Amino acid sequence: MDGVIQLQRQLVDYTTSLYKEGFLDDQFKQLQQLQDESNPDFVIEVVYLFFEDSERLLNELSKTLNQQNVDFKKVDAHVHQLKGSSSSIGAQRVQNVCIAFRNYCEEQNSEGCLKCLQLIKHEYSLVKNKLETMFKLEKQVLVAGGSIPMH
Repeated sequence: MDGVIQLQRQLVDYTTSLYKEGFLDDQFKQLQQLQDESNPDFVIEVVYLFFEDSERLLNELSKTLNQQNVDFKKVDAHVHQLKGSSSSIGAQRVQNVCIAFRNYCEEQNSEGCLKCLQLIKHEYSLVKNKLETMFKLEKQVLVAGGSIPMH
């Protein structure tokens, strides 16, 4: 039983660090509250949809920003979509970069947009790795016979 308690503590500490470091905000907690016995994989399913959507949008942004004549309306539409999906799962740091990115779109500043694209890719990669680690910890707790502590 000590092993389960230790895993649970590790999960709580790790999850707490994600909030303290600004990777996640309260929206993620609200997402977790929607999960129940009838839909035990709800959060993972929603987050993996976010991963798929984000990767598609990041590819579109790369293509659009690397064209000779950048269509800033198209770039802004993609960034707006990414901001919405990151907001819906509580990926705060991705969402914050999207806000700056949209300002550069408004100014039609290609250089600023390209810098933001690199930053978004970096923040997205970080939050993806952090969430995948959290899901692995949750799985370890369940496999060990424990339950996921509510944060």
